[in-house]
Amino acid sequence: MSVAPPEGLPAASAPHPVTGWRRVLRDGENLFVVLSLAALTLLPLIEMVLRRFHSGLSGSTAFVQHFTLIVGMLGGAIAARDARLLSFSTLASFLKGRTKVAARILSSGAAAAISALLCFASLDFLQTERQGGSQLAYHLPTWIVQLVLPVGFGLVAFRLIWHAATGWKGRALALLLAGAIILFFSHSPIAPEKLVVPALVALLIATVMGAPVFTTIGGAALILFWGDQTRIAAIAVKHYSLVNKPAMPTIPLFTLAGYFLAEGGASRRLVRVFQALFGSVRGGPAIVTALVCAFFTSFTGASGVTILALGGLLMPVLRSARYSERDALGLLTGAGSLGLLFPPCLPVILYSIVASEAMVNLSGANAGASGVTMEKMFLGGLGPGVLMVALTAWWGIRRQPKAGVVTRT
Repeated sequence: MSVAPPEGLPAASAPHPVTGWRRVLRDGENLFVVLSLAALTLLPLIEMVLRRFHSGLSGSTAFVQHFTLIVGMLGGAIAARDARLLSFSTLASFLKGRTKVAARILSSGAAAAISALLCFASLDFLQTERQGGSQLAYHLPTWIVQLVLPVGFGLVAFRLIWHAATGWKGRALALLLAGAIILFFSHSPIAPEKLVVPALVALLIATVMGAPVFTTIGGAALILFWGDQTRIAAIAVKHYSLVNKPAMPTIPLFTLAGYFLAEGGASRRLVRVFQALFGSVRGGPAIVTALVCAFFTSFTGASGVTILALGGLLMPVLRSARYSERDALGLLTGAGSLGLLFPPCLPVILYSIVASEAMVNLSGANAGASGVTMEKMFLGGLGPGVLMVALTAWWGIRRQPKAGVVTRT
């Protein structure tokens, strides 16, 4: 995946200094997300303490779920602000000059149009919720918190246009393209069901040109709903219902745990522990690499983060054990994904949430007892996960040269 900023924009490591009111807004946005994440973390802990005294917080579960919504939406807006939205395509890194600029404008314009349409869908949903008059707790209307949906998508759309180019001409072209797409979506002269396939092809082209991942998924949903002539507010309803799943707060919480694990120096201590346990046996460095990477990835949920955090520590260990550079790199890269099936890894949590929702939709409300649960997913992945760790360690043991054998790099 690619997170590179558009051509002409500064690299993420050396951004332009932000001053004045823009800095105030930027810091305020960051602070709001940090406070929401802190509340998301502290509320369950406070609830646990209060239960000891046979008390509790009214609506704490609902607040935790809605803080998850806030963190997710504003986190996406911050990623758009910093030009760090994930993209499937790496085509932009191979393009040069005007071709690269044109691809950026086209992909950003299409992505901004999809974000704006999702914003409109959220506003439609918000209007319905406001009329319903539901409340979270302490007389707080639910729609107040739900405002983060249109605000988040609106900020993403604006920032996609802003980062489409470094000059106003390119931004104006991206804005015109986004407006044309929205206008065509709203007042198509051709029956929408006849345009589903061409629209999906156009979305695929925008994805190849560098449109963010979320616009690919959200755009596909918009096109299919549009072709079926269903109100796009249904997308916002589904989005909100998924975020309100009880298991959803585990995603930002375990992501935060993985961040602390990666940034707090835990990787060095983990390597020392596993080296003390297995470093003295034949193939010990390979066993250490497999176990440390599996443990680390189970918390970070991403093999790339594991490789970045542990690669610099484990590579010298493997090389000092006379592994060739090719074998050491292969072992590190392969071991980086070993923890994806172990709890509390995020991909399995995400899959269980989406799969259980799909089971309920297909089989009705009675599917909950026999549906896809997080516990079943992790239990089912335990055996294959252990097998992968064992096979990776076995391969590493077999590849370690014997004493006195010189290896080629």
